[in-house]
Amino acid sequence: MSSGSTDSERSLPAAEGEKKVLNDRLMERVLDPENLKVALRAVKANKGAAGIDGIGTEELPDHLRKHWSGIKAKLEAGTYLPAAVKAVVIPKPGGGERRLGIPTTVDRFIQQALHQVLDGVFDPSFSEHSYGFRKARSTHDAVRAARDFVVEEDRKYVVEIDIEAFFDNLNHDILMRVMAEKVKDKRVLRLIGKCLRAGVLKDGKVKRSTVGAPQGGPLSPLLGNIYLDALDKELESRGLAFCRYADDVTIYAKSPRSAERILASLTKWIERNLKLKVNRAKSGTRPPEEGSFLGFRIDEEGKIRVSKKSIEAFKEEVRRKWDTQKTPSGPKALKAWQKFVRGWISYFRLSERNWDWEDLEPWIRRHMRKWFWQRWHNWKGRRNAFVRLKVHPSRIGMAHCDRGAWRLALMLGSVLPNKWLKSHGFWMPSEIVKGWATTT
Repeated sequence: MSSGSTDSERSLPAAEGEKKVLNDRLMERVLDPENLKVALRAVKANKGAAGIDGIGTEELPDHLRKHWSGIKAKLEAGTYLPAAVKAVVIPKPGGGERRLGIPTTVDRFIQQALHQVLDGVFDPSFSEHSYGFRKARSTHDAVRAARDFVVEEDRKYVVEIDIEAFFDNLNHDILMRVMAEKVKDKRVLRLIGKCLRAGVLKDGKVKRSTVGAPQGGPLSPLLGNIYLDALDKELESRGLAFCRYADDVTIYAKSPRSAERILASLTKWIERNLKLKVNRAKSGTRPPEEGSFLGFRIDEEGKIRVSKKSIEAFKEEVRRKWDTQKTPSGPKALKAWQKFVRGWISYFRLSERNWDWEDLEPWIRRHMRKWFWQRWHNWKGRRNAFVRLKVHPSRIGMAHCDRGAWRLALMLGSVLPNKWLKSHGFWMPSEIVKGWATTT
C-alpha cells in the first residue's frame, strides 16, 4: 500500500483493501486495452441494428480509430454523454409486443466494456437460484432445477409471479443506491446513470427516461439481475424454493394454502420494496403441469414437457409461416422455416416427451401442402405441378378439385409425400433431432 493510503484502507485485510481500491478505479479497468478488445469482438459478433447515428457494427472499428481518443478522455473525466436509444418494437412469441431501445454501436461498445468489469463485481454474490444472463448458466439449467424441486422435494404447487414490464419500470434511485454499495468509482456510477436517462428517440423527438432500463444494450441484463438480487435474498431469507431467470420468477410450495400465502405476501413485498407492479391477472398458483416456466412445464410424472402456452405459440407461427398471403417467395419461405424450426427444436429438445411435437407433425405437413396448393394458383398450375412431380395419371384429375385448400391438403399426401418434403428441406422437428443424433 502506498504512503498515501488512508488509515481505513490500511486497516483492511490485504484482499479487501485491494478489492476496495479496484472498485475505486473501475473506469481504468473498463478502459484497459484488453478489456476493450474483448468488448469490440463481442459487439461485432452480436451484430444487431445501428442506433440513431446509423453506424453499424462493420463501421464501428474505423469510427473508433478516428474518435476514440476524444471518447476515452470524456470517459476518464466523467463527462461522456451517451446518445438516445432508437425505439424498436418486436412481437413477443406468446403474443403482444416488446419495446426495445437500441443504443448506438459506440454506446453498445462502452456498455459491453462496463458489463465485463461490473459482472466480476456483482455476479459472485448473486443467488444460486438466479440463472438469467450469467456465465455457465442457462434456461435449461433453470428448468432442470425447477423439476428437481417438484420431484425430489415433492413440491406440487408453483407460484408464478409476473412483474409487469419490469425493464420499463425499473426504479433508477433504487438501482443506483444498490450499485453504489459496491461501485465506488463515481465516474462509472455517473455513466450508468446517464445511460439509464439517455432517453428514446421516437418520431424525431427524444423522450427522456425517469424509470426503466432500455432492452437492447449489453448492460441491461446485468442491471436487471442487480436490481432483482434483493428479491432473491428475500426469498432465501424465507427459506423458499425458487428459480429466477431475469424477471421470470417461480416459487415451489408443498400445499395450495402455502402457495397462496407466498403469492400474497411477495406481491406486497415487491410492490413496496422494489416499486414494481405485479400483474395479478398473469400471476397465480397452480400445479406444475398447468404452469409455464421458460416455455416448459413439469407433468404429473415429474417429466419436463413443452408448456401448452409454448405449443400454442408454435402452432401460431406454423400458420404464419405457411400462409401464402404472409410468406415471401418459395426459397425465402423455406429458409425462414428451416431457421425457425431448427431454433425451436434446439431449445425445446430438453422436453422428455417427444410427442409434444411429434403429434403435431401431420398437422404441420398439412399446412405445407395447403401452401403448395395455393401457390399453384389454378387448375392449370396444379396440373403442371402434378406433371413435374410425376404424379400417377389417376391422380391428375385432382387438379380440378374445388373442395378448398385445407381439405385438399389431406389428399395431397400422395402428391407431396413425407419423403419428398423432407428431401426438399421441409423438415419436421423429429427429423432434425434424428439428424443431430446421427452426427454426434
